[in-house]
Amino acid sequence: MRLSQQQLEQFDRDGYLFFPGLFTPEETRNLNDAVPELYNRREAYNVREKGSDAVRTNFAAHMYSEPFARLARHPRMIEPVEDLFGEKLYMHQFKINGKMAFEGDVWQWHQDYGTWLNDDLMPTERAMNVAIFLDEVNDYNGPLMFIPGSHKKGVVEARHDLTTTSYPLWTVDNELIGKLVERAGGKQGGIVAPKGPAGSMILFHSCLVHASSSNISPWNRVSVYLSLCAVSNHIRRHKRPEYIAHRDFTPIECLPDDCLLKDYPVDLPWKNGLPASALQTSLDELKLAA
Repeated sequence: MRLSQQQLEQFDRDGYLFFPGLFTPEETRNLNDAVPELYNRREAYNVREKGSDAVRTNFAAHMYSEPFARLARHPRMIEPVEDLFGEKLYMHQFKINGKMAFEGDVWQWHQDYGTWLNDDLMPTERAMNVAIFLDEVNDYNGPLMFIPGSHKKGVVEARHDLTTTSYPLWTVDNELIGKLVERAGGKQGGIVAPKGPAGSMILFHSCLVHASSSNISPWNRVSVYLSLCAVSNHIRRHKRPEYIAHRDFTPIECLPDDCLLKDYPVDLPWKNGLPASALQTSLDELKLAA
């Protein structure tokens, strides 16, 4: 799937593109059906909500789950980002975020690149998220909220929040959020929240400031996020474990467009369990050296 000139201009202006219902119900169902078994695993790659057994984030499913390994090579998710960056991509991060009914906690206001820069030493913002809804997203189950055009500010000041939720995040303070929202239109469009059926897709800039509220509705809001990085822009530090920030910078080669409906062969290097190397970091190496 390639982007039109109009879409390229819209992305440059707003920092995101929304494609409602891009994947069919059958394609989405094949992915959704695989999620409960993944969430039930007691593995390091399942981060659970603070004070709850509900999964907040599942990492690296493309390394051990066939349906998600195929999604990670899907041209509808890969090709638009190749158009924007003008080069091949590698998978920096792969997440299945589970904002579960009644239990899904808040994601504070942040930029993705803020974390990738501070934790992983990613050189520039030539990386972005592509998200696909596995459930319908509505007004009540914690939709993603964006501040349109906020990516134009580049990297903004952030602090490392280690306590609000179960997952540490580099977050943007309330005063700056207020200014960015007012700059984007205040109550007339300063915050947008794309909503739509399962199978909808969002592509958004790594510096676009975004957040989501808690989900106290009776409806799950599970979404998959491919964090795609230009190969030339690969991370320079391995402070985080490999299951969170990947170290294989091999360019992604797309499968055919019907890959969610047919059993194309895919490599699953972690199918038989998480290797010890996926848990190691450069901090461990420094401890050993000392």
